[in-house]
Amino acid sequence: MTEIGARDVKREMEAQAARSSAIALVPVRAKVTELGPLAHRIASQPIASAISQVVLAGFVRLAEFLAIAALGLVIYAAYVPDEGSAWRYVWATGAISAAAIFAFQWVEIYDVAAMRTHVYQLSRLSAAWVTVFLIALAISFFAKFDGMYSRVWAATWYGSGLFMLFAGRLALSALVRHWTREGRLVRRTAIVGGGSSGEALVAALKAQADSDLQICGVFDDRADDRSPPKIAGVPKLGTVDDLVEFARRTRIDLLLVSLPITAEERVLQMVRKLWVLPVDLRLAAHMSRLRFRPRAYSYIGNVPVFDVFDRPIADWDVVIKWLFDRIVGSLMLIAALPLMALVALAIKLDSRGPVFFKQKRYGFNNELIEVFKFRSMRAEATDANALKLVSKNDPRVTRVGRFIRKTSLDELPQLINVAIKGNLSLVGPRPHAIHAKAANWLYDQVVDGYFARHRVKPGITGWAQVNGWRGETDTQEKIQRRVEHDLYYIENWSVLFDLYILALTPFALMKTESAY
Repeated sequence: MTEIGARDVKREMEAQAARSSAIALVPVRAKVTELGPLAHRIASQPIASAISQVVLAGFVRLAEFLAIAALGLVIYAAYVPDEGSAWRYVWATGAISAAAIFAFQWVEIYDVAAMRTHVYQLSRLSAAWVTVFLIALAISFFAKFDGMYSRVWAATWYGSGLFMLFAGRLALSALVRHWTREGRLVRRTAIVGGGSSGEALVAALKAQADSDLQICGVFDDRADDRSPPKIAGVPKLGTVDDLVEFARRTRIDLLLVSLPITAEERVLQMVRKLWVLPVDLRLAAHMSRLRFRPRAYSYIGNVPVFDVFDRPIADWDVVIKWLFDRIVGSLMLIAALPLMALVALAIKLDSRGPVFFKQKRYGFNNELIEVFKFRSMRAEATDANALKLVSKNDPRVTRVGRFIRKTSLDELPQLINVAIKGNLSLVGPRPHAIHAKAANWLYDQVVDGYFARHRVKPGITGWAQVNGWRGETDTQEKIQRRVEHDLYYIENWSVLFDLYILALTPFALMKTESAY
């Protein structure tokens, strides 16, 4: 058979999806999807937040390295009287500690599946620990270092280190099993597509030992005999439209499309609906007769899949962005407090009413969040739902309000959302009000795939804002351009990109033509 590459398939899918969205000139308001009783009950169950297996493994590596090194240095301080040998022992301790972590990685005990076990991980840990010390002793002997290091230190470090690692791993195993029972270390998965291909996929996933998948349900647009109410014991919860609503009400980490690649049009239709969700999207290739290059596949257990879309910010990127927002956001909030106090005083002196204005906006994955702003309108004219956007010379805006809106000082309280509440980022797509409109059309009526900008946490400033797309959206082009820039940011995120946008923001604020 002819070999083809998965990248070519994905590229063609993306191109066709783009062409399809480009011709969707007549916007139609999507009706609110009502879930069926079973889907509603599952979505309503409390679900703990997920813990990234990649991040967990990284923290365990760091903790074990620090614990091994600290133990070696403590034993040195307690047993070795020669104070002039400190740096020699520090270097040896660091080298052996690093070698131990590499050895543990080599014997694969940093996989979460291994962390759940006792015999498997402890036996491999013992073998790796013994091997590291034997290699260290061999190097010491052949390099004639044996007289430079205390045998008591080495023996005590080896014995106590093994005991410490055993105790730590037993505690880790109990903790990992607890988190697994809570659902924090499993990937909550939805299957897209029923019939024979969906049944084969579910059966293959269930047959895997130590799988980290929790299948929540099957979703299929077909309602005939090809899509029965249960597929391999897993209930059908609705259509693909239902899946989009379901994934916004409960945590879904992975979508597996079981449709055959030959059903290209159906796959494209489903991908166009599902790409707005902040999840990993995979196309199962378990029943495909096409022969792809081996490197074209990734695997979920033994099931070959094609990576269609990935969650935009995941694993360590989430940790880095969280730390960046909390640390830098807190510093900015502290620095802005004197200016915020002056703005608050000016608002109170200018007009009656509260200093702050709170508004419901769309956040991550369409979650409703409450955003803080300085009040810029007369108290009796405030529009919490943004049914009418502010226009030039708007009579509702106060004198102080005009100034703080032009200079974006009204946005300063959103640092509270970043540093304290954590529902905003410093940089990201700007959160829009629920009923915000462009030329009397709701934003999602104007832009096909508008909600894809909610795959990441919204921000105080963003790529669209520093490129001039801020202020009033009196034309459809303005919101379309905003969304284009937001999607570009999401696909190209990095810490350096965030820093670049923050550096450009003060200069962008000087352009006040569209801000009023």
